[in-house]
Amino acid sequence: MNLLGVHLTILIGETVPSPAPSQLSEALKDVEVNHRDDGPSGFQLRYRVGRAGLFDLRDYGLLSNPLLKPFNRVIIVVRFSVAPQVLMDGIITNIQLTPNEQPGEDILTITGEDISIMMDLEEQSRPYPAMPDYVAVGQIISNYMEYGLVPPVPPINQEALSPVNPLEQIRQQPVNVTDRAYLNSLAELYGFVFYLTPGPVPGVNKVHWGPPQRLTVPQCALSVKMGPFTNVDSINFQFNALSAQSTQYTENGRSSKISSTSLDSRIPLARNVAGARRSTTLTGFSSRSAARAQGAVDKSFDNVLTATGELNAIRYNGILSPRGLVGLRGAGDTYDGIYYVKNVSHRISKGHYGQSFTLTREGTGTISPLIPVC
Repeated sequence: MNLLGVHLTILIGETVPSPAPSQLSEALKDVEVNHRDDGPSGFQLRYRVGRAGLFDLRDYGLLSNPLLKPFNRVIIVVRFSVAPQVLMDGIITNIQLTPNEQPGEDILTITGEDISIMMDLEEQSRPYPAMPDYVAVGQIISNYMEYGLVPPVPPINQEALSPVNPLEQIRQQPVNVTDRAYLNSLAELYGFVFYLTPGPVPGVNKVHWGPPQRLTVPQCALSVKMGPFTNVDSINFQFNALSAQSTQYTENGRSSKISSTSLDSRIPLARNVAGARRSTTLTGFSSRSAARAQGAVDKSFDNVLTATGELNAIRYNGILSPRGLVGLRGAGDTYDGIYYVKNVSHRISKGHYGQSFTLTREGTGTISPLIPVC
């Protein structure tokens, strides 16, 4: 599908999908893809369907198309200018039909999640004898290599790389827990996150199991009220003074308190970082409590200043990626600067490509007068 200089390609099939046939491409109404930093990504393909032809008397033709059956793989690729970018690599999990009284306006909606859904289908209980948690993560990932998973880069955190306590030599994955749930629980021990990023080529997915990526090179700038350079159609800022919190915890019999974000995995993005006026207590954990408490504090500071808006993808000439940094300019000194990209939603149809975004940081004021423009 070509739309205003942007080319959309959909690959669909079983484990190794191929380009969608013309029957599917011509019936496609729109595409929606949602990326977020606190859970799996999702997608929807909406098709216009009807029963006007001779072969449709018994049923809708697309409903019997084997490419649209549950658990088939869908890869969505968009190309701005020259370089293609993989927007989604996922699995079909839901099919919905919405009839309409108007001829040709019945809608078939195909919904799915990213490849990590394949790690969430069966409950497992595997042994990981004397393995550092990072090694156990790699062993779990190796069970899904047919989906092109690239193992994660080792985290800086030495505890995650260290052998386990000898008393835990026969440690096992808890009963009644899926691999995806176990990977998330291991990440939580250190204040880490787990997710998959599709690309850089179709069929490949990079695994991230480590700290939130807040030390990356900022993406091309979002521009507000800058005449011909404007690429943001609308934006709204919200400052939540109650978001930041300190956390008390107990580890090895000693009580401590964390009141600021970790400098090991992030740098302050705001000049005026909010103060933690609320306090919580971490309970129910005896080991790695410090990492859990630090993760809770970091997450609370992430939501102090939130910017939500609509990005014109054609003017931006690219994809705004979540779980990384981006610069914002044109909104004034209080709100300009570098932000963390928390969520991005893509809506694609003939003649339109919109991106909704949520940006966050710890407070107001820019820390740098220079914003990367591209």
